[in-house]
Formats: sequence, structure tokens, C-alpha cells
Amino acid sequence: MDGSELSTTGGSELWVCNLGLIDYRVALELQEQLRIARQQDLIPDTLLLLEHPRVYTRGRRSDPGELTMGDAFYAAQGIEIIETKRGGKVTYHGPGQLVGYPIVRVDDVVAYVRLLEQALVVALKDEGIFARSRPEDGPDYTGVWVEDRKIASIGVHVAKGVTMHGFAVNVDNDLTPFSWVVACGLPSVSMTSVAAESGPAQSGGEAAGQRASGESGAVGGAVGGAVGGAVGCGPTSARVICFRKRAAFALAQALGHRQRLVTRETLESVVFPATAHSISNLQER
Repeated sequence: MDGSELSTTGGSELWVCNLGLIDYRVALELQEQLRIARQQDLIPDTLLLLEHPRVYTRGRRSDPGELTMGDAFYAAQGIEIIETKRGGKVTYHGPGQLVGYPIVRVDDVVAYVRLLEQALVVALKDEGIFARSRPEDGPDYTGVWVEDRKIASIGVHVAKGVTMHGFAVNVDNDLTPFSWVVACGLPSVSMTSVAAESGPAQSGGEAAGQRASGESGAVGGAVGGAVGGAVGCGPTSARVICFRKRAAFALAQALGHRQRLVTRETLESVVFPATAHSISNLQER
């Protein structure tokens, strides 16, 4: 699938903002504000790329039986459980997993999900990993798979023609927390990661030399390096930095856009004009 099969508006750019490690609720509120801005055509299609601290999120199709270990166990592990409006069932987020939240205008949500899957398949192929989607197996198998191992989860929510939530690709995160729940509603699912499928990590220099091309310069100031310049960011691995570039490039291509890096400050100036509100304020609540 390419961008011609999905109607998008708002110009030829995809704004891409790297936020580093950021609290789930903070990212959720930012998405909601950006979606309003996109609905009003104040911004073009926009992609947030980030990582979350350890958290389970539950989708609209989740059921109580997915949390098999009990609340006390998860609390002892320091993993919060958050209900969301996205599609799908329970999944895990944690450092080392690349999360992408596209805020884009769409006409057909099913076509959009298929587009996300295929964009990630392309990005993984560039990483030397041959992956696939499984639409023929039904909605429980939404996402991206390497043989019968799941490497990426997808869950979206659309309102007034604009998306939020998105995808999560296991890059070099700890996969153990997936085994403590019925991940994605599939009791026998086996999770994998870019690291597990690729072997030893590259050095920072090697990763930088192999990043996908096609990014324009940053709008609103220089973009930070490994940590993405965001409040509350932790170190981001070379492997995550490399793959987030591949993912952003592949999604921009699929949508028919040219990507442009933007800073946190640029987003704040649109979403929170003339106020003291900012991502920094959200992080400190």
C-alpha cells in the first residue's frame, strides 16, 4: 500500500518530533491537543516519536482476564496500568521500545492501519529484518510479525477524521513484561524485538552511518541528539535512534509527505499559544 490509497490533507509535509522518554499521560494529553490543532488545520500531519517508562495500556477491546498476575504484582514491578480509547487489547511500553503517535487526517481507518503496518514492514526490511502483516488472520493479529513472532503493535483512535495513538516497535527493550499479561489478547503470542532479530547492537557511529535519509532541517531550533531534547528524557540507545529514523522516513513515504523535524517548542507554540502551558508543565504535574 502506498500513500495514494489513503486520502490526506494539510500540505506535503509530515512534521516529526522526537520527544525521548516521556510519561504516558503527558504524551496522551499532548496528542489530544495536537489532534485538535490538526482538525483545525493549524498544523500539518505530525508524528511524535518517543519512549515511555514502564506501563501497560489497555485498549477498547481489553478484558479483565488479560491481567493474569493481579494488581499487587504489577504494582510491585513498578508498572502502571492505564485505560485508553485506542483499538486493540493490552500491551506493554517501556524504555528501548520505539513508540510512534501519528496525528494525521484520514478517510478510511482500516486502510490507515494497513498503511502503518506496511510502513513498519519497510522500515524493518531496511534494518535487515523480513517482517509481514497478517490481515487475513483477523483483528487480533493486527501489527507486524517476524514469522510467528510479534515485533510491533498497532492501535489507533480516530475522531473528526484525525488519528491519535499509533504503533510500538520493540527495538531493544526488555520483553519480559509481555509474559506477565495476555499480550495483545493472544495467550500464546511470542514477542520479539529488533535486537533479538538482528544480533549485537551497532556502535553509535555505525548506527549514525546507516540511518535512513530524507529528513529536512529542524523547524524552531536545533533538535537534540540522543535524548531528543525533551523534558524528562533519558538516554536513547543508538539502535532506537537509528530505527526511529527508518520508521519516520517509511511513514512519510507511505503518506506521500516530505518529513520535517520540528522541536518541542514549535509544537508548544501552536498547541499552547500565549499561555504558560507546555509539555514541561505537563511533565511536572
